[in-house]
Amino acid sequence: MKAYRDGDVVYLTGHCRVEDAETLAALLQPSEGVIVDISGCDSLHAAVVQVLLAFDAPVVGEPAESFLRDRLLAALIRKVD
Repeated sequence: MKAYRDGDVVYLTGHCRVEDAETLAALLQPSEGVIVDISGCDSLHAAVVQVLLAFDAPVVGEPAESFLRDRLLAALIRKVD
């Protein structure tokens, strides 16, 4: 996974593996006002999904990978104010 934070946006790209969950948690702190863009993701390990759900950060972007886009995105998407 390549993950980086640019201001209030955390970008996730590539294959997000179990060992990336801790990195993501660190990038999401402090989480107030942070948005996560998953448009560059190829896969998300369940541990990474759990971090996204635990921090309740808005998730935006539409990944090209069909399972993420068609099945998982609806569970992760949060309204951005």
